[in-house]
Amino acid sequence: MVGAMTAIVPVALAGDELEVPCADAGQRRYLSFDAAAATGALPSVLDAVQAFVPWYASVQGAAGYKSQASAISYECARLAALAFADRGTASDDVALFCPNATEAIRHLADRLQLSRDDVVITTVAEHQANVLPWSRAAHCRYVECGKDGTFDTEDVVAALGQQPRPALLAITGASGITGWMPPLRDIIDAAHRRGVPVLADVAQLAPHHPLPADADFLVWSGHKMYAPFGAGVLIGPRRVLTESGREADGSPNVIGAVALHAAMDTLSEVGWPAITAHEHRLAASMRRGLAAIPGVRLLGPAADAPTLPVATFTVAGVPHALVAARLAAEYAIGVGHSRFGADPYLIRLLGLTSEDAGRQRGQARRGDRRAVPGAVRVSAGINITGDDVRRLLAAVADVAVGAPPVPYRQDPSTGDFFPAASTSPAALLGTHRYEMPGEPVAR
Repeated sequence: MVGAMTAIVPVALAGDELEVPCADAGQRRYLSFDAAAATGALPSVLDAVQAFVPWYASVQGAAGYKSQASAISYECARLAALAFADRGTASDDVALFCPNATEAIRHLADRLQLSRDDVVITTVAEHQANVLPWSRAAHCRYVECGKDGTFDTEDVVAALGQQPRPALLAITGASGITGWMPPLRDIIDAAHRRGVPVLADVAQLAPHHPLPADADFLVWSGHKMYAPFGAGVLIGPRRVLTESGREADGSPNVIGAVALHAAMDTLSEVGWPAITAHEHRLAASMRRGLAAIPGVRLLGPAADAPTLPVATFTVAGVPHALVAARLAAEYAIGVGHSRFGADPYLIRLLGLTSEDAGRQRGQARRGDRRAVPGAVRVSAGINITGDDVRRLLAAVADVAVGAPPVPYRQDPSTGDFFPAASTSPAALLGTHRYEMPGEPVAR
């Protein structure tokens, strides 16, 4: 079901050609630098879904021809996920489909049946999705990071050596804030030498790099790897994951599994050497370019450190929400901002004290989010070109040194900024609606 394509990077995504209205009443091609949150769909994914939909039927307790065809497609997607994770035919691992990586981690936490006496090692660099389920089920022991947001194998080994002996190490494959990749191979080896199984949250890593073959458990999400149809994956040993014999209650998301299958096949066809080489160039251009802009502070490792094509930064004297709003409204560039579901990590990267963070959280609880600390994140995918990066850097440079051409107002309840003439996000977009075939767009 994977559409024919060429192994040339960058690869266009659905919607890359769209133009959107801007604050100056002009139109510009929309440029998404928010791949760490969600990506557009690969054309091959849309082709696969379109081809499958007429054959869609229930895969549970049905014997019709379409049900059998759907069940085969679902099982093929399961095998494709195992192959994508480098689980060979001799492996006893299974792949379960979940709505996303967050739900996959929760699912695993339920399966492991931990108690409050059990210890799970995790790190301060994690997304909260890889912290909260473990903190609810067991006692968490945290690996700290340095000022640049990194830690090394020895830091993890120190946590592994403490008593009581941990039941699990839950660690990210790559940071969604800094793009930094821990030395997973060495860390996994160190944990296994001590008899500790490892969960690797590879939601950020999966679209960019081969997955760690030695991790006991893996989770990732389709919406971060060009298959935004609500499917994620949990991979692990059969003895742990098949006790109940099903992923979750209700009908499985077969279409999401088919979409994710197509995305995994396409990435494999393009090939990791081509993808990683292209994205290494993007990361270097983004990080070095941002670090060179006066007033911009790049968070995390040094600008020339090897990372995913992700960079998070602040602009002196400009709130992070205003930077993001200006890039969107004036330049048609979509970026992320705030804390990205990893509050403890970002607070450390920003150098905030616990007292500062507590005071700002208190204001937020009272409904005023204007002073909530955060940063701006730019993250690229397989579709981004060098010209796109240059356009981004020029826009950030303008925002860093120039006053807004139109006045902005801030919504206290969300902390977001909008051009003052706007009364809502819809008004900001000029009452723009999604343009469907044959449907006029309201301006």
